[in-house]
Amino acid sequence: MLKRLLLIVVALCAVPALARTPVAPAPAAPPAAAGTVRVKVDTSEGSFVLELEKTRAPITTANFLRYVDEKRLDGTVFYRTVRVTPTFGFVQFGVQNAPKRVLPPIAHEPTTQTGVRHVDGAISIARLAPGTAQGDFTISVGDQPSLDADPSKPGDNLGYAAFGRVVEGMDVVHRILNAPVSEGGHFKGEMIAQPIRILSARQMAAAPSPQP
Repeated sequence: MLKRLLLIVVALCAVPALARTPVAPAPAAPPAAAGTVRVKVDTSEGSFVLELEKTRAPITTANFLRYVDEKRLDGTVFYRTVRVTPTFGFVQFGVQNAPKRVLPPIAHEPTTQTGVRHVDGAISIARLAPGTAQGDFTISVGDQPSLDADPSKPGDNLGYAAFGRVVEGMDVVHRILNAPVSEGGHFKGEMIAQPIRILSARQMAAAPSPQP
């Protein structure tokens, strides 16, 4: 009889223990690659993280980080979506030449020089002629090699200056790509009807080095 009671007590004690078994946490994001810096962008549609190429595209990255560190992107918007399909195109955001936000133009860093290509999630800087880029940026959805420099083409064949990519939160970029558009504005059929606000953009602290 005593043995049976002990078995019942053990069984009852095991139930709460099982209920308290912790759920395994989601795997941590891989650490930033050497020579890069990460920036978290919080928007009204959610957040995403950029990994920028400080070593390979130093001029374009430094320009973007100045906009970030001086909080010039806070309160700006994603205003354009070029949607070829629901999973291919690009979105555009930035200061739109606002006098109190825009910085001087920077030298062009073509992809043939940096090796940073327009792959899925790539961030690139908008420009007119080479050397006119300032404070407006695009994020590619899907690989877009047509935006890379191509010396075999005639005319202005220097492409656009990609300088990093989205490493977390690409689902947010997809939602922006598929936002409803207005038929008015400078880019007809591409202007986001209710522009998506950038709440903040901040550099992320580097992850500590593993201890021996």
